Amino acid sequence: MGHWWYRNIVEPGKLPLLLALLSFVLSFLVTRVITRMIRAGRGPFKNITPGGVHIHHVVPGVVLVIIGGFGAVGSGGRGFGAMLSAVIFGVGAGLVLDEFALILHLDDVYWSEQGRKSVEVVVLTAALVALVLGGFLPFGVNDLTSEERQSRGLIIMNTATNFFLALIALWKGKARTALFGMVVPFVALIGAVRLARPGSPYAKRFYENRPRARAKARLRAFRHDRRWAAPRRKFENFIGGTPDPERAPVSKPTKH
Repeated sequence: MGHWWYRNIVEPGKLPLLLALLSFVLSFLVTRVITRMIRAGRGPFKNITPGGVHIHHVVPGVVLVIIGGFGAVGSGGRGFGAMLSAVIFGVGAGLVLDEFALILHLDDVYWSEQGRKSVEVVVLTAALVALVLGGFLPFGVNDLTSEERQSRGLIIMNTATNFFLALIALWKGKARTALFGMVVPFVALIGAVRLARPGSPYAKRFYENRPRARAKARLRAFRHDRRWAAPRRKFENFIGGTPDPERAPVSKPTKH
């Protein structure tokens, strides 16, 4: 175990990345536990509202991300300073991405349906960092042999090809596939060759005058969403909490 740890984590210089990932996930989980306790009115935790202004935890998160980022740059990526900066950065990133939906919508949507985006972004980020930590490099450079890596032309061509495939997947409305495809090229290839999702820029451009392709894309998207929507919602509810039910708009009585 000690040999594996040194060869795969310490020697390649991945210890700061591992510490950042662990602190990121732990920060997110602890934050969600505290916010759910505040929501339920349990425990000693309360919202921080000095002067009547609600201070969201994204604020200290941004501060920690800045401190950790500059600390990592200043430490040169080695030694105790780099590891401490990685932990600080991971804690701050967890606080920031836990309120990603608030930043996206510029509104307090933490316990609404829109707030689910925060949980999804955190899970995607943790998965991508874990892939990089496990040895996967962006755009498939890790798939090259040691002889091929010595050729700059092959590296550039391989990177450009995988980036192009990920870009096509994103164009087809498959953001998750494009993100994972940047690290695992085969995933990007699948997203690039399959039908685009309805409403995506690709579908609007190429399916407008092709009713059969448009209908097939809608059917495939419907089957995919029906299969995975419920398990994804349960997983997000388990981690982030169940959103508040949507309130129907109150109609004002008309004057006669």
